Amino acid sequence: MHIIHANLARGFRGGERQTVLLIQALADKPGVASQTLVCRPQSPLRDALAATPGVRFVSARHPLAGHRRAGGATLVHAHEARAVHWAWLHRRLYKTPYLITRRVDTPVKRKRSNQAFYRDAYRCVALSRVIAAEIQPLSPHPVVQIPSAYTPLTPDPEIARGFHARYPGCFLVGHAGALVDRHKGQRVLLDAARRLRHTQPDMRFVFFGRGEDEAALKEESAGLENVVWAGFKTDIGSYLPALDVFAFPSRNEGLGSVLLDAMHAGVPVVASQVGGIPDIVRDGDTGLLFPPGDGAALAERLTRLRDAALRQTLAEQAGRRLADYSPDAMANAYLALYAPLFQSRTARASSET
Repeated sequence: MHIIHANLARGFRGGERQTVLLIQALADKPGVASQTLVCRPQSPLRDALAATPGVRFVSARHPLAGHRRAGGATLVHAHEARAVHWAWLHRRLYKTPYLITRRVDTPVKRKRSNQAFYRDAYRCVALSRVIAAEIQPLSPHPVVQIPSAYTPLTPDPEIARGFHARYPGCFLVGHAGALVDRHKGQRVLLDAARRLRHTQPDMRFVFFGRGEDEAALKEESAGLENVVWAGFKTDIGSYLPALDVFAFPSRNEGLGSVLLDAMHAGVPVVASQVGGIPDIVRDGDTGLLFPPGDGAALAERLTRLRDAALRQTLAEQAGRRLADYSPDAMANAYLALYAPLFQSRTARASSET
């Protein structure tokens, strides 16, 4: 089985991390002979997968490029919107079936081109129930739900200890994500910080990340002594264990795979009840939920989480469900979708000989 993965994103965010995790997990699976990744020439995906065996790279800055070098395959797997265009065109050129993974919960514009892209796909995959409901009208086949996976990190305990030691006696509420408020909702968490600055004086709100709203958010929080801007960390997995609570106030979210990373680190989570988040955060069971955009409700949940027994219970119950979100589980679910194509291709080759 030869699989072409297409991801033409410029940067490296959650979808790219999941692309890497899937390719790495598939590299260890019997029957997957080789994988090709179609990506931009300077894509961070290249460095992330440089040591993965059986992976070759094809450069493409736009959907019209890279088709000849990529050649034929059992399947093309499109991991983001521009890659969907690339996969559709590759099918027209090489008759290679393609699979779409939809990672965001924003509506798909009902343009003729998008309707063709989803109609002609071999299968469509959604990360969560809300995404599946959005794209099902576009696909003639049942949309399959396959969630993201946690990142199997090996954190450096010294980093976590050293970071927490900077704030002795403090209760650390952390957030990690692109500093883009219209998506990740950092202003909601800042609102909670304002509300709790006097009633919870030892609570510190730590923001990891960078993004287009960074300067504005820092300016707005200039008078809040309980807010810490910790910057972007390539090894965020080593910082997560330093936190007492992980807060995720997104305004829209396909799933929120960083929540899985926090759960994997044993940190209890509180998140907005939006998009696919409730698929993995079950209120009162694997975490706490609050209405999106409601800083007062978030502040109330954070106050509840001062209870150490509650934090431990939520973290333990979340940990018990993590087997469903491992990279291996994700790879097996995708292999189950790939397999019929491989089997039909093998049967066709046998009949011709």
